[in-house]
Amino acid sequence: MKKSDKPVQVLIADSQFLITESLMLIMKDDGRFIVDKVVNEKNDLINTLKRNNTSLLIIDPSLLDIESIAELKEIKYSFPDLKFLIISNIVSKKELHEFNSIGITNVILKTAGKDEITEALNAVVQHKKYYSNELLDLLFESNERKNSGDEKGQLTNSEIEIVRLIADGLTTKEIAARKFISFHTVISHRKNIFRKLGVSSISELIMYSIKAGWIDTIEYHI
Repeated sequence: MKKSDKPVQVLIADSQFLITESLMLIMKDDGRFIVDKVVNEKNDLINTLKRNNTSLLIIDPSLLDIESIAELKEIKYSFPDLKFLIISNIVSKKELHEFNSIGITNVILKTAGKDEITEALNAVVQHKKYYSNELLDLLFESNERKNSGDEKGQLTNSEIEIVRLIADGLTTKEIAARKFISFHTVISHRKNIFRKLGVSSISELIMYSIKAGWIDTIEYHI
């Protein structure tokens, strides 16, 4: 950072201690950022934004009782100069498109390493887009159905293939290797599958798959 450049004032909105401590350490080492405050409640977030001259908000919306994209949109529109970096444990394809729809284009997963977090921070400062590789896989996944695919039971061909591999007893690591995708992408797909089908266990998933005709009933007896 040049002497003439002002440090980027950062507000971290997250309730996970290890995440917030890691972010503060990375930004301290970087030298371009000053963390004004860490908040873990929505009201505290809004009040801090009103009081402080925050330039960058690093936030996990799911941990601050932000229940809809409309609430995040309201925050963004109330502070138009504020830059956003979303960092979350899991982000669905629908959520990615919702973030994009309100102009939030910097999103990473909490599994990101130091180098990836630094790259994301660089992108924010340079007004560029940045997504974790796992999220790019979701963002640019081809549209394999006519509707948005978020209705219960509407899986993509790729998701149905993953269901079959799960039913065959393959681990997440083995599925990733078989499909040539990352471990974390498989986790994202798996969570989306469970959410879409409304199931909570492998047994329920297999039962649903048998009824849907995705797997052979002869091979499974539950």
